[in-house]
Amino acid sequence: CGAFDGPDRNGRGAMMEYADVLRWAHVIGASVLLGTGAGIAFFMLMATRTGDAKIVAHTASTVVMADWLFTASAVVLQPITGILLASAVGWDLSEGWIVVSLALYFVTGAFWLPVVWIQLRLRDIARAAYQQGSALPDNYYTLFQIWFVCGFPAFAAVLGIFWLMLTRPDLSF
Repeated sequence: CGAFDGPDRNGRGAMMEYADVLRWAHVIGASVLLGTGAGIAFFMLMATRTGDAKIVAHTASTVVMADWLFTASAVVLQPITGILLASAVGWDLSEGWIVVSLALYFVTGAFWLPVVWIQLRLRDIARAAYQQGSALPDNYYTLFQIWFVCGFPAFAAVLGIFWLMLTRPDLSF
């Protein structure tokens, strides 16, 4: 009798099924998007509130790295795991909740792409101010405000996607 013989308490084999692996990967990716977005926003806000160019430059460098390592990889993997999962469990990609989820995903991306560029600028402006021994210039704060405001619709869209993934409401168009 092997460790993976026979059904588990749900009547399935003890090994995780393909759809379960995809669901797990998809939820992890969504969690990375939500968590990284919230974490980045918090740390940039707290650093900016200090007004210290050295702290802001360091934090912004870390934020840029985190966005490339975590957010960008999750952004690429989410549609892949989502499409594979839908196929594995028999969901039609034209189901209303999937269509709305994809629309919200594109809304998130429409705000995230400019934010990435702004983060690079914020980092560079803070580095230059630190190297010159000067305060953060006004254009830093203007860009930061745009960056911060862009986060709200993107974050709301991600929360909406989570709700849709969890509830899978019957949305008909």
